[in-house]
Amino acid sequence: DVQLQASGGGLVQPGGSLRLSCAASGFTFSDYSIGWFRQAPGKEREGVSCISGSSGSSYVVDSAKGRFTISRDNAKNTLYLQMDSLKPEDTARYYCATCRFSRMNMRYYGLDYWGKGTQVTVSS
Repeated sequence: DVQLQASGGGLVQPGGSLRLSCAASGFTFSDYSIGWFRQAPGKEREGVSCISGSSGSSYVVDSAKGRFTISRDNAKNTLYLQMDSLKPEDTARYYCATCRFSRMNMRYYGLDYWGKGTQVTVSS
């Protein structure tokens, strides 16, 4: 069975950092672009960042450029999101999922699985 288990969230002050991880199993991890989505209460789900299977290219939403870095370790079947200079508006539940992206945007695409996500709260 496909599983995507996100972890690493928590409560952090504005300007702080967190590193999210997503452990994948049940599929050939390196065959898929995979990324992070987030959803805040009362808001639509938003694509944050997506990385190709080979790590050769990636997309980051404008609001996170220069602050968030996506990476993956195909040997460990794990996806990461390093989040620096966090802002209160980054507060959301973060999910990992397979995705597709261009220079302009990203979207969910591929495996029909989301997992429970991990909560990120940025507050003083």
